[in-house]
Amino acid sequence: MLTDSSRDAADWLDQLESRQSGSNPDKTAIVRQVWQSVAETLADRLTPGGTPLLAHALGACQRLDRMGFDGETLAATLLSALPEDQLDPERLKKLYGPHIASLALGAARLNRMDHLLTEVEGGQEELLRHMLLAMSDDLRVVLIKLAERTQTLRELAHASPALREQAALEARKLYAPLANRLGVWQFKWELEDLACRYLEPDTYKTIARHLDEKRGDRERSIEAIKAQLIQALTEANLSPFDVAGRPKHIASILAKMRKKALSFDELYDVRAVRVLVDDIKDCYLVLGIVHSLWQPIPGQFDDYISRPKGNGYQSLHTAVIGPEDKALEVQIRTHAMHHESELGVAAHWRYKEGGGNSQAHLQEKIAWVRQLLAWRQEIADSDALAHHFHHELFQDEVFALTPQGRVIALTQGATPLDFAYALHTDLGHRCRGAKLDGVLVPLDTPLKTGQRVEILTTKQGAPSRDWMNPSLGYLKTSRARNKVRQWFRLQEMDRNIEEGRDILSRELHRLGLEQIGIDKVAERLKFAHLDELYAALGRGELGAGQLERSLTQHFVPPPPKALPSARKVASSTGILIAGEGGFLVQLARCCRPVPPDPIVGYTTQGRGVTVHRAGCATLRNLPPERQARLLEATWSGGTSGAYHIDCELTVQTDHDPLRDLSDLFAQEKIGVLKMERLPAKDLTRLRLTVQVQNLDQLTRFLTRARHLPGILAARRA
Repeated sequence: MLTDSSRDAADWLDQLESRQSGSNPDKTAIVRQVWQSVAETLADRLTPGGTPLLAHALGACQRLDRMGFDGETLAATLLSALPEDQLDPERLKKLYGPHIASLALGAARLNRMDHLLTEVEGGQEELLRHMLLAMSDDLRVVLIKLAERTQTLRELAHASPALREQAALEARKLYAPLANRLGVWQFKWELEDLACRYLEPDTYKTIARHLDEKRGDRERSIEAIKAQLIQALTEANLSPFDVAGRPKHIASILAKMRKKALSFDELYDVRAVRVLVDDIKDCYLVLGIVHSLWQPIPGQFDDYISRPKGNGYQSLHTAVIGPEDKALEVQIRTHAMHHESELGVAAHWRYKEGGGNSQAHLQEKIAWVRQLLAWRQEIADSDALAHHFHHELFQDEVFALTPQGRVIALTQGATPLDFAYALHTDLGHRCRGAKLDGVLVPLDTPLKTGQRVEILTTKQGAPSRDWMNPSLGYLKTSRARNKVRQWFRLQEMDRNIEEGRDILSRELHRLGLEQIGIDKVAERLKFAHLDELYAALGRGELGAGQLERSLTQHFVPPPPKALPSARKVASSTGILIAGEGGFLVQLARCCRPVPPDPIVGYTTQGRGVTVHRAGCATLRNLPPERQARLLEATWSGGTSGAYHIDCELTVQTDHDPLRDLSDLFAQEKIGVLKMERLPAKDLTRLRLTVQVQNLDQLTRFLTRARHLPGILAARRA
């Protein structure tokens, strides 16, 4: 015996076959095949609202058919209603092909997400909309879901108040805004109206009564307005055009009344007409005719053609004082714009069978979606479209859930450890394990959109240094890495202060500045306290080269000027002695100057001029009778060559940095002439002699070396 759903389906399939006859018979064939497959399985099943599941699936499918969707989408809509144990991916691919299988499985996956909105924290609806889009490899999956939700609301008139309220709340907070972002007005208005009907029944009935009471007068007025406007457009030789009354939606009337604090009688657009033309230039011609017929209302004109809305909507909107001195809204757009406004992104599948198979942040991405779909003729098949949609729209994001249903947006590739730090810093520090959808996984497991993450912690814990190793893959987000780095910095404060005190003491001794008050050094370097200066030196934030330059600049007196008495040679050395080049010079091994170090020349017997750094302790320890042999020296602009510099690295005793250092030497093109390991208490010191081209190359090497695993400090010796 045929059920009502079976008879409705048979009639609809016959109509579909009649419409597609001679153009696309395959569309009807695949839909009929799927219907026959699901009809028996769904025959005795009901929706939570008590509607036969077969009728529910058929209703959603018919809505998409009226919007002109392709056979793949209609077939997938029916299949997505099947129970989960019937949705075997391999079986669906074998029976209906990969495209229909992918659409059906995607839509079914979104069906299982219906409970999320009731679980998410307040204000998270936008992130949830992001997540629903990110989970969809093909945008048609989202549109199937919108059709299913709209059909559900239509069926809940006699369901329990609690079920109606829950479904209406989901529609208002999640699905209607999503339809708006995609520009699918047919879904948007019906979802909003039905949600308003269930959530605010008294207000809904009041507005509906106002509309009904004045319906006759309004319809007669609209007919008179249409006749007057058609006559004016005909006299202007405008052809072709269509003029129609525009239906008003109760939810939009209520929203405007609340936004502008107006009564029902004060609304401009309870009476409204829409004019459709072929060309954009005709839109502005119609606008001029409307304004010549009736007086425009100031401040009530919007040009969404030259400045489309974020979801791609285009139209001219104007309000005028029409006949009987009553406000009238007029919308003017092309037929193509109207088609786009009604169907949004769905419009791009209407003729798919004919040849072809995107916050401020989300608005930009949806605009990209729409542009991509507008290029559908350039994309040969739906596989390419799915690839572009999924891998471009949300290529840099993943959306995961807390056990309570809170949505967390993270960088693609983020791990459970990143997730823990995104929730709370202390949770990240104490994290020792994680479960994804109830299954225990390693902490370096990349998260996938839609997964529910449970973090396992200890009462007291601390991050591991391994978490900072990029090759181990524990942390992907910069926020989490910064939190771990900050923890180690705080824990190592005492050691950093002690290390910094040693560095400053050695540098003052090397420069012969032991007599200088250390407080003055901190003040000159703009540190409020000595411990801050020591800690900065110990952490490597204040480099040895920077410290030396500051000490030399502020505390080392300039060398005395003297006339050159050194022997000249034929070739230039790149160093000017007393402003002149061509001297035989050599760089001092005690301090190994490098451009742009301040330098001083010292005249030797038979070896020309030895060049030292200006703060070199060797020069300050010269006896008075030799001070006259000091000469003014500067680097010339054309200085080039290789310089040998001594460096010192402080390394954790249990760590071997040689492999990382070798890679760094190769990347920076630095030669290593000598390396010596000097054991110390709890630490190891490496003394290096390296060959560099200039001080910038040395500074860059030392800076990068400080960030290598296991290296606590790196400085110029």
